[in-house]
Amino acid sequence: MQLVVARIGRAHGIKGEVTVEVRTDEPELRLGPGAVLATEPASAGPLTIESGRVHSGRLLLRFEGVRDRNAAEALRNTLLIAEVDPDELPEDPDEYYDHQLMDLDVVLADGTAVGRITEISHLPSQDLFIVERPDGSEVMIPFVEEIVAEIDLEEQRAVITPPPGLIDDSQAEIASTRTADAAPADAAPADEGGN
Repeated sequence: MQLVVARIGRAHGIKGEVTVEVRTDEPELRLGPGAVLATEPASAGPLTIESGRVHSGRLLLRFEGVRDRNAAEALRNTLLIAEVDPDELPEDPDEYYDHQLMDLDVVLADGTAVGRITEISHLPSQDLFIVERPDGSEVMIPFVEEIVAEIDLEEQRAVITPPPGLIDDSQAEIASTRTADAAPADAAPADEGGN
């Protein structure tokens, strides 16, 4: 199975190094020296990593045969693709590869169907599940512990506990009605002070 692990950015310096936008939680495994990566477009590769280093918080890579700034700049926006065994699992049991999460059924804690994961968007602050609803609409679910309560790969489902309004506006209306109903009808307004 092929997974996109990085995207090449701009050239860095004059000796063929490039900046890399990492798209894997295991860069030390996927982007280490000696790794041979397929590319998109395919005509740019395959590329073999010669060396790598971190500079000002960014990963810089040098590829075999890329010796100057012009050659490095020609690789800009190329996707780097690693061949991964589909049965391989991340070291951390709370981490998942994108291919494991794709097509999982998304349900609420009470079993109510929400939809199916069709895409995973990797943003700087967090990852998002793009979930296709039964009516064809899409909803974005942040992949954070507070919302995604459980990932069950055997049952092929993700159980979520969304805050009001995340899935649809009617939930927000129900929640605001419940909040209003919870206040006692004979409750006096809070004292404004001034006594």
